[in-house]
Amino acid sequence: MAIFDLIVLGGGPGGYNAAERAAHAGMKVALFEERALGGVCLNEGCIPTKTLLNSAKIYEAAIHGEAFGVSVEGAKIDHNAVIDRKNKVVKTLVSGVGAKMRGAGVKVIEGTAKIAGKSAGGFTVECAGEKYEGAKLLICTGSEAAVPPIPGLREAVEGGLAVTNREILDLREVPKTIAVIGGGVIGLEMASYFNTLGSEVSVIEMMDKIAGPTDRDISNILQNNYAKKGVKFILGAAVCNVGGKYGDGFVEYKIGDKTEKVNCELVLVSTGRRARTKDIGLETLGVLTNRGSVVTDETGRTSVPGVWAAGDVNGKSMLAHTAYREGEAAVNSMLGIKDAVDYRAIPAVIYTKPEVGCVGETAESAAKVGIKATEHTISLRYSGRYIAENEGGDGIVKIVVDDEHKTIIGVHMIGSYASEIIYGAAAMVARQDRVSDVRKIVFPHPTVCEVIREGMFMID
Repeated sequence: MAIFDLIVLGGGPGGYNAAERAAHAGMKVALFEERALGGVCLNEGCIPTKTLLNSAKIYEAAIHGEAFGVSVEGAKIDHNAVIDRKNKVVKTLVSGVGAKMRGAGVKVIEGTAKIAGKSAGGFTVECAGEKYEGAKLLICTGSEAAVPPIPGLREAVEGGLAVTNREILDLREVPKTIAVIGGGVIGLEMASYFNTLGSEVSVIEMMDKIAGPTDRDISNILQNNYAKKGVKFILGAAVCNVGGKYGDGFVEYKIGDKTEKVNCELVLVSTGRRARTKDIGLETLGVLTNRGSVVTDETGRTSVPGVWAAGDVNGKSMLAHTAYREGEAAVNSMLGIKDAVDYRAIPAVIYTKPEVGCVGETAESAAKVGIKATEHTISLRYSGRYIAENEGGDGIVKIVVDDEHKTIIGVHMIGSYASEIIYGAAAMVARQDRVSDVRKIVFPHPTVCEVIREGMFMID
């Protein structure tokens, strides 16, 4: 039986990054992955969706360039070519992760691994009939698309009428009509892509707003931008039935007591994700779970000594960059290095056009946890670069300030480069910077990010 210092279950962002960190620290590491290195993020999430969205943005710029003095005749987008390029990008990056594992000395084992229980040397894992022992165990089995118990929905998925984030990324035909169940990040990004390609898109959302916990004013701006592009939003609607077949389906929903129907060629199910903890052997160790997610503290420790968990499997913050950080904190904890994840400063991004970037508290969420705070809204039109690059843009940045300490506890923005700017705001939240501190930072000019500094001088 092969013996390791650390066994990592799952080769997604949390798993492969932690495995590399542990190996570089001198640990003998085995990493198990049943599908492909990179996990959901690299193979069917973050990277492939951004590849599609970038192609859509290039196409959109080509067909709407007149306002900037640029005319492109005959511009078209070839969806199959976009999918081919997406596959090439994914293959390149998966190979890169494999090279990193080899370079670090991590033993990568392909196959479905299952925890078999405790052993004299720590923990035993079985894979393809072989047994492996690890002194420590890190669970990074990720998440999977949640398919709610809506009548007809599971049959629709099995029959091809409905798809999840995995299948839609390999779709070779552009449907004329798509019904998106769920107005969160995945639903909005795919609605954005297919809307640009000419599909008639309807987004059906149970809440009275899109984009989940995103600041309401920002989600309203995003919704208005896409409504102008032709996306139909049906809010406060509970889906009650899905039926038909691929190319000729429907989604029924209720608003109050009234039942309505959307006809569509395809249904995208984007109603959230759930931790992948089923059938991985947690019961052999007695690891505590809550609603299917592994319970961890801020260092990644579980209820069982010697066992850690990181990434989507703990259900705290289902984002790849959170998984990276959680895996690092877990490895440091194993090594006796003091570390913990600061969940107050986890940035989130929606890669639509315009982009959305958020970190920390909103005024509403601050009030719920008893923090007296004031939000300050600044138009991105204070930025010369924003005006130069956007025709009639309506982007804003909101800065949420703790009234007592004048510290920045949240920043939320919609507009150009939000995805690249928000990390700086996350640093401000993590460091608990005061308004006066940020006023002293020199921002480059002309940039969109300098609106954040400008906003500091509008705060009393």
